[in-house]
Amino acid sequence: MSEIPEQYRSKQAPMPKDAKIYVAGHRGMVGSAIKRELERQGYTNIITRTHKELDLCRQDEVEEFFAEEKPEYVFLAAAKVGGIIANQEALADFMYQNMILEMNVIHSAWQNGVKKFEFLGSSCIYPRMAPQPMKESCLLTSELEKTNEAYALAKISGLKYCEFLNRQYGTDYISVMPTNLYGPNDNYHPTHSHVLPALIRRFHEAKEQNLPYVTCWGDGSPLREFLYVDDLANLCVFLMNNYSGNETVNAGTGKELTIRELTEKVAGIIGYTGEIRWDPSKPNGTPRKLLDVSKSKAMGWEPKVSLDEGIRLTYEDFLHNPMRAER
Repeated sequence: MSEIPEQYRSKQAPMPKDAKIYVAGHRGMVGSAIKRELERQGYTNIITRTHKELDLCRQDEVEEFFAEEKPEYVFLAAAKVGGIIANQEALADFMYQNMILEMNVIHSAWQNGVKKFEFLGSSCIYPRMAPQPMKESCLLTSELEKTNEAYALAKISGLKYCEFLNRQYGTDYISVMPTNLYGPNDNYHPTHSHVLPALIRRFHEAKEQNLPYVTCWGDGSPLREFLYVDDLANLCVFLMNNYSGNETVNAGTGKELTIRELTEKVAGIIGYTGEIRWDPSKPNGTPRKLLDVSKSKAMGWEPKVSLDEGIRLTYEDFLHNPMRAER
């Protein structure tokens, strides 16, 4: 571990290959990627539960699960997520469900002596007008973006609870804040998905139906950063084995492009040749969201999948996962 700067080094040894590891949210895009990465690295004792088997919003069910299973390590990738429309339409739901879920899982992990815990958040926790690129230290320095404020407040509460447990009880709980994610097992819902999967579905359908144009929200000017979910999963396992600290770790590429450039790129990869129109009456969202990834880079980690390759792989997933493409 000589390559890891002293201030970031894990307080304990890496996870043994037979360690009992609970991945919460294993059916979602992030959780399934973490499970794949753990299996790829040879971990053999991975615990999962479906929502039907375990409702993480029910404190009694979560407490019973932890008391019975006694996982040694936990990745909390379960969350209620969605794009701009979903966040605006269900502010209370996004805040309540995410906050209750997080508190139940983190608290039960602490009560049952989990050795190490990793909390997955989102770059939306940072202020709307934060200096770019956004350092981990800019958290709570100014106002949040209103379109996803409820979700952001819930995620901030989760990462702060991890930090406060570390400070009060000496736990080894860490937090990771990913940029915009995409990849296998994404949600391609026409109105409740994030921008990249939504564009994949829209341009695929436009190509199939031979539509002359596609209308996209806003003016295309916002700048965004995108990380392929398998790269995130690799970082998550890396951090679980190598990092300890109260401050969160940004997960991104350090590269950005405009929504207009992204839209043209997706259309090109899918093969849609019609016109792209913009509707400036619809919201743009945060003007710019670029993460400062100097911390993960200092630890020797960098992403491997380019945006073009990642979009191609995600489009393949869309084509071969009809249930996800239709929902």
